[in-house]
Amino acid sequence: MNADKLSPFEIDAAWKGEELFARREWHFQLTSAEVEELMTAGRGMHVRPDLTTVEPDRVVLPTLAPKLQQIQEQLENGAGAVCVRGLPLDNVSLDRARAAFWAVCRHIGTPVSQSARGERIFSVRDAGLANDDTRARGPNTRKPLSFHTDRCDVISFLCFRQARSGGENQLVSAVAIYNHLLTHRPDLVDVLMRLYWYQRHNVDTGNATPFCEQPIFSICEGHFAASLLRVLIERAYASPETPEMTRLQREALDQVQEVAESPEFHVTFTQEPGDMVFLNNFVTLHRRTAFTDHDEPERKRHLLRIWLSVPNSRPLDPRFAANYGSTSAGALRGGMAPAR
Repeated sequence: MNADKLSPFEIDAAWKGEELFARREWHFQLTSAEVEELMTAGRGMHVRPDLTTVEPDRVVLPTLAPKLQQIQEQLENGAGAVCVRGLPLDNVSLDRARAAFWAVCRHIGTPVSQSARGERIFSVRDAGLANDDTRARGPNTRKPLSFHTDRCDVISFLCFRQARSGGENQLVSAVAIYNHLLTHRPDLVDVLMRLYWYQRHNVDTGNATPFCEQPIFSICEGHFAASLLRVLIERAYASPETPEMTRLQREALDQVQEVAESPEFHVTFTQEPGDMVFLNNFVTLHRRTAFTDHDEPERKRHLLRIWLSVPNSRPLDPRFAANYGSTSAGALRGGMAPAR
């Protein structure tokens, strides 16, 4: 697609910086009645050995469910980012917190696997692994992460415990980055809409192919979608099995990073215990700053993460099929295949 024929997207997801915080849909506050309803549901669920067998119609949330439907709609057609506050986790066990989080997520979408082991609830915490350990991935370290997306329609986080310091969330609109580059560097937009090589993630062992190709920016049936995990791009181009990254390809990635890091474009916030954050992966990029943890094991930073496929999702460029499976609107897609 020639960038000269493209126009900026004037949509709700094209916010810049702290414009997000002024948006009504960013902040959802749970009422006392909604909290009681959710914790009651969680009490009945946390004793189950496998939460993943719990279907939405078995999680009764008559008061909260309409609000969760609004969140599902805003994620796809609004700002693409929602923070839900007010879940009290003082003196609440991890199992009960997991159950409450699962109940909320099951009303927004279908959890998909985050590894070849089939994990659908992932603990984001420092695992103390060496840098060369094949089990290491960004979420289980204390190091800063770069702006990226995950392999799902919507990524969701529940903060169970926060770090002693650091560990701040940063969020940017991928649509706003696209609009900016289209105005100032249309030549790079053209590059970003072409294919980049990706190496398979080290926990994606259920996939038979070591590499795949997909664009960073795409437009399908009038819908924008971005997907970026630069660490896997760099690994792919470092391999002798792939061609070298061109100068323009690298410059395009650098420009995305530079715009994302500008205070004009991104926001910074800290998830407090009980905060749930939901992000549409196709219109936002996110990252986390480095953190210093508490010494006591029971106080260490711990977030829960669920990847969701949502029924009101947008159609995707067919070139995303290698990573997402089906690219049809509303399809069950994303996640990682189980190891055979």
